[in-house]
Amino acid sequence: MQLIDIGVNLTHASFANQLEAVIARAHAAGVCQLLVTGTSLNGSEQGIELCRQLDASGQRLFATAGVHPHDAREWNGDSASALKALLSDARVRAVGECGLDFNRDFSPRPQQERALEAQLTLAAELQLPVFLHERDASQRLLEILRDYRDRLPAAVVHCFTGERRSLYGYLDMDLHIGITGWICDERRGTHLHELVGEIPRGRLMLESDAPYLLPRTLRPRPRHNEPAFLGEVLREVARHRGETEEQLAAHSSASARAFFNLPQVLDSPSQSA
Repeated sequence: MQLIDIGVNLTHASFANQLEAVIARAHAAGVCQLLVTGTSLNGSEQGIELCRQLDASGQRLFATAGVHPHDAREWNGDSASALKALLSDARVRAVGECGLDFNRDFSPRPQQERALEAQLTLAAELQLPVFLHERDASQRLLEILRDYRDRLPAAVVHCFTGERRSLYGYLDMDLHIGITGWICDERRGTHLHELVGEIPRGRLMLESDAPYLLPRTLRPRPRHNEPAFLGEVLREVARHRGETEEQLAAHSSASARAFFNLPQVLDSPSQSA
């Protein structure tokens, strides 16, 4: 089986000094390609550079570039041009992580909306897919997306944790859905068990969101999450969809490859990148 991790925060400090080992473990576990999440202008630039350093072949590591709603307060008149320059890099395959977070409100909501709209405008102009973040803001996100969706090639709501109404709203707008280890959390993720079966094939993708969202079903439980544990998300999602792990791996990876325009990897993930 080949898995694609559509969201991993490789620039996080917890991965410092062990990046090569993290990537090697991911490949050994069948994760053949990874998307490094960009959450700020500086972080996106660092993610692109990591892709170059860790994957000379240009086949395994790719990136997104964008400004997370937590950092939307930093968006200014120069941000759009700076982000556009990052988006021109061949390693970058989507705009984001961008969106709305009305749960923590680390940036004022009007600034979150302004930064999101600016990034959606860039995605439409450059015809790039969008990697979206949403917490407690599904209705407002749908309202904003409605004005852009026809001009966007694709968009994924990454790390979906919402309820049925939100899921149906996203699917009705022809969005993709990213599922993480949240589904493995017996404290807050059990509502996803019945919902993942309602995501059509071709619209479902898997992600670790490492080092966050460690699957709590892992035993023994590691200290923090990494892409090598994506198989645990695969197992849990497959179980609740009534699919084999091989079936889920095949169609979720095909969806990710098409969404991010990734090359086909023909050799074994455990071989050198």
